[in-house]
Amino acid sequence: MLEDQDHGLSQAPNTPGYDFIVVANRLPVDRIEGDEGAPMWRRSPGGLVTAIAPMMQQTGGAWVGWHGATNESLAPFEDEGIHLIPVPLDDDDLEQYYEGFSNSTLWPLYHDVIVPPEFHRTWWENYKKVNKRFAEATAKVANLGATVWVQDYQLQLVPQLLREARPDLRIGFFNHIPFPSPGIFSQLPWRRQILEGLAGADLVGFQRTADASNFLRSMRRYTNRSVKGTMALPASGIQGGSATNNICRAEAHPISIDTAQVMDLSKDPQIIARAHQIRAELGNPETVLLGVDRLDYTKGIRHRLKAYGELLAEGDIRVGQACLVQVASPSRENVDRYAQLKDQVELMVGSINGEHDTMGHTAVRYLHHSYPLREMIALYLAADIMLVTSLRDGMNLVAKEFVAAHTHDHGMLVLSEFTGAADQLTQAVLVNPHDIDGMKAGILRAVNMDNQESTRRMRRMRRHLIEHDVARWSSTFLTALAQPLPVDVSV
Repeated sequence: MLEDQDHGLSQAPNTPGYDFIVVANRLPVDRIEGDEGAPMWRRSPGGLVTAIAPMMQQTGGAWVGWHGATNESLAPFEDEGIHLIPVPLDDDDLEQYYEGFSNSTLWPLYHDVIVPPEFHRTWWENYKKVNKRFAEATAKVANLGATVWVQDYQLQLVPQLLREARPDLRIGFFNHIPFPSPGIFSQLPWRRQILEGLAGADLVGFQRTADASNFLRSMRRYTNRSVKGTMALPASGIQGGSATNNICRAEAHPISIDTAQVMDLSKDPQIIARAHQIRAELGNPETVLLGVDRLDYTKGIRHRLKAYGELLAEGDIRVGQACLVQVASPSRENVDRYAQLKDQVELMVGSINGEHDTMGHTAVRYLHHSYPLREMIALYLAADIMLVTSLRDGMNLVAKEFVAAHTHDHGMLVLSEFTGAADQLTQAVLVNPHDIDGMKAGILRAVNMDNQESTRRMRRMRRHLIEHDVARWSSTFLTALAQPLPVDVSV
C-alpha cells in the first residue's frame, strides 16, 4: 500500500498537476543521440501513441513511463505538447520485472501456455516494487479528480495502488494482450494479488468479449468479489486490508489502427513505386504471400512455414508462380526461448529454399529486420495474400493495416481465428493454425479466390476499419470510463 505519513500519497507540493494521465511501461518517444551526446527524442510509432497523443496535446496531459535506458534518472520533459514523466529502471528491474515476470511469466501464461511460464518469487517481488514506483510517480502529478489510464500487463498492480493512495481518481486499465481462462490463470501463484490489482480500476478494457468474461470468471473464483453482469462488486463488510471498495467494470473495447493514415500512405506515388520494385525484385511472381510478425512463439510462424512448405512439396503452389515474404522483427533475443525460435525459423526457411528454390526464384524471402511504416505499406501493397496465423493474439494490428492499405480492394487476408482481429474482420479467410491441412486449404482458397469475391470481402473489411479506427477506440473507452455506475448497484 502506498502511503505518506497518515493519509496516503497526495500530489506533491509545487509539482505540476495534470487532469489526464497515461501510464505505460514505455514513454511514447524513442531516444536518439543528438549533438555531443545530448539526448534527443523522436515520437514512437504505434497505435496507442497515435490514438492518445492528440487528446493529450489538447488537454495538456502527461504520460508516465520508462524512457528506455537503465541506471539513469531523467527529469520530466515535454515533447510535441505532451508532458513526459520518466520512471527509472535499473538492470535488475529490466531483468526481473520486464524480461522476467512480465515476459517470461505473464506473457506465456496469458497466451494459453504455448510455452511454459516460469514462476520465481524474486521476479514477483521486483514486479511489485516497479509497479509501486509507477504508481507513486503518477499519484504525485495527478490533479484532484484526474483521469488515469493505465496500459497493459506490465502494470497490473498500479490501479489498486492508485486507488488506495488517491481514491479521488478515475482509473481505467486496458489489457492489450489476451486474458486467459480461469483454469489457465489458476497456475499463477499470485493470481489473487493480480486480480485485486486490476480491480482497483473503475473500468478494465479487453480486446475481446471472451477476455472480459475470463477476467470476471477469475474474479468470482479467486477473490472475495461477486460478479453482476459486467461488474465485479466488492465483498460486503471489507474494511481496509488489500481489497478495495470500488466497483470494477470489465468490457471489450477492441483497439484499431489509424485507418486514414494507412489509406493515405497507400496512395503515395513513391510507396506505390516501391511496391512495384519489391515485386520486380522477387521476380514478378503471380502471387506474393506475406507474413509480418515479431519473432515470437505466439505468432505461429513455424506453423505457417510448415503449411507453405507442404503446399510446395505437393505441387499445389510452385516457386516462380508464388513467393512467401516473411518479415520477422527481432524480439527479446537475449531470452533463450526467442533465440531458439530464431534458430528454428531460420532452419525451416533454409530447408524450404534448399529443396524448392530455382536459379531465378526463391521460395521464401526471409527478412529478420524491423521496417518503418512507409516500407511496411509498400510491402502490404506488393503482397496479394497476407498470412496472419497467430496461435494466440490480443488483436494483431498488422491484419488491419494490410486491409486498410489495399484501397484498390485487391488481395485477401488469411487470418487465425485465435486473434482479436478475427472478431471484426469476419470476411477474411479464417483458419485454425494448429490444423495444418486446414491452413493449407485456407491459403489455397485465398490464392484461387476470384476477383469479384475478394473485392467484396476486402471492401467490407475496410469499411469496418474506417468506422472503427483507433481514435474511436480511445474515445469510446474514455467515454465509458466517465460514465456513472447504475443507480441500483450498491456496494
